[in-house]
Amino acid sequence: MRIVIMEFMSLDGVVQAPGAPDEDTDGGFAHGGWSHPFFDPEVMGGAIGDAMAKTEALLFGRRTWQTMAAAWPERAGDPFADQMNAIPKYVVSKTLGDDELSWNNTTRIPGDDAVTRIRKLHETDGGDLAVMGSPTLVRTLLSEGLVDELRLMIEPVLLGGGKTIFPDDGAQRTLELVSSVTTGTGVQVCTYRPVADA
Repeated sequence: MRIVIMEFMSLDGVVQAPGAPDEDTDGGFAHGGWSHPFFDPEVMGGAIGDAMAKTEALLFGRRTWQTMAAAWPERAGDPFADQMNAIPKYVVSKTLGDDELSWNNTTRIPGDDAVTRIRKLHETDGGDLAVMGSPTLVRTLLSEGLVDELRLMIEPVLLGGGKTIFPDDGAQRTLELVSSVTTGTGVQVCTYRPVADA
């Protein structure tokens, strides 16, 4: 399975709380919901739809999973929501108990065993394993060389700080720009893939 990262991102690389004011206020982050003014249903919605058409499972960190699990089940009846609710989901967590996995089709990956278990998923046949949000998990996946594609919706706003997906380990990682389109709201929808042996 290819591991595909899908993120709403500010121009200064922040991915924290794009969806709602109270989504994630860690570190005093006060800009929750910042992505809404820039959403372009045709271009960005199309890019998300295209990615989801190839997605066979979702992978989340605990916090993102909890946010999604609180939102999507009540949206049943919409085709995208129905796919989100039906598709297999994996959540990496050291603290969630199996009895807390209330969102349909969710399997917990113990945090201490995450890289090994995700590597096994990566090596199995199938469609894409998509990751949304989950910045701590994405940093780990990038550090471990487990990301096959980054689909970034880079929005024309500076947030001045917040959570990012990029490792800060000093390693250079070269990517190839596979596609890019600009929305009417100024968002760059960019797809990157790692360059082999770079």
